[in-house]
Amino acid sequence: MKTIGGYLFFFGLGSILLHFFEMEFVVLSWIENWGADTAWGIRGAMIVIGAALWFFGGSKDAEASA
Repeated sequence: MKTIGGYLFFFGLGSILLHFFEMEFVVLSWIENWGADTAWGIRGAMIVIGAALWFFGGSKDAEASA
């Protein structure tokens, strides 16, 4: 889960940074279809959920021994 959380966090934060340069990840270009407020909500949710998954996700060593 840490890996998925890291990817979500990276793409959420990267999407915010790219937005200020009027660019977007191709994978996330669909979020602007629902308006600016919804797009910001999706970006924020990606960061929060990604950080939570990364922080609370178990380490790979713990998963391998289970």
